Amino acid sequence: MNSTPHVLVTGGAGYLGAILVPALLARGFSVTVVDNFMYGQTPLLDCCHDGRLAIVRGDARDERLVLPLLAKADVVMPLACLVGAPLCAQKPIEARSINLDAILMLLKNAAKSQQFISPTTNSGYGAGHGGVACTEDTPMKPISLYGVLKVELEKHLLDAGAISLRLATVCGISPRMRLDLLVNDFTYRAVVDRSVVLFEAHFKRNYVHVRDIARVFLHAVDHFDKMKGQAYNVGLSDANLSKRELCLEIKKQVPEFTIVEAPVGRDPDQRNYVVSNAKIEATGYRPQVSIQRAIAELIKGYQIVRRTQHANV
Repeated sequence: MNSTPHVLVTGGAGYLGAILVPALLARGFSVTVVDNFMYGQTPLLDCCHDGRLAIVRGDARDERLVLPLLAKADVVMPLACLVGAPLCAQKPIEARSINLDAILMLLKNAAKSQQFISPTTNSGYGAGHGGVACTEDTPMKPISLYGVLKVELEKHLLDAGAISLRLATVCGISPRMRLDLLVNDFTYRAVVDRSVVLFEAHFKRNYVHVRDIARVFLHAVDHFDKMKGQAYNVGLSDANLSKRELCLEIKKQVPEFTIVEAPVGRDPDQRNYVVSNAKIEATGYRPQVSIQRAIAELIKGYQIVRRTQHANV
């Protein structure tokens, strides 16, 4: 790898990219971001002073735009994505072209010497594993188009020798904020609405802070040769929480938060699983931000943010 590695980040102005790109610059990398800024927010403004950052406004599906940038990269991080089951259900054609086809285009044209590190999702585990912690060997049972596309993508990633990071449900403050993620959403409701109504409150999933996701990408760069060609769950091992348990954690910091469990009704998101993160931990990676610290950070941030455009739907 070059003495000053060059990283191509598609979707680099998104919720994750707005944290990851500054972290890459702080490590001394040069970074090219491709993003269409579809949500109208203004992340990365605080990085524009850095001469090692290039920002290209455009579509990650545009081969004429992206392939010349790919050729200059040592590391490729394809973050451009329609993230989440609701958005993919609303825009299925765009979801396939962005979440799968655009990344396959990069994979097809990437050199063997390039490090390819891609986010996928642990939502591919779907529902119904009998309470047994899902490992990277657990059969994938995606129950949404978002999950289906990520599972299909991962097969190509592993065949190409890339690293697939199966991210838990991400939380925390980012310059390109999202309020439609579960921890972020429930904490917002606690701070602003003071109440939440839960459907199927016993459903569980795993969580991780957005800054810890930036850290795992850096970890993957540092340990690429040992980690390549494999998938890794990335989450907080002590944060396999049901929706009720999550709300009770929030209530510890917002005592006036009222939690109501609906006796009937169905959550449109039927994911329900617990996850083992032992494989990524065995490589030396450990998340640093607890779910309690994430909630405290969000409570503070919601003194600034009010629900306007801060979502993917």
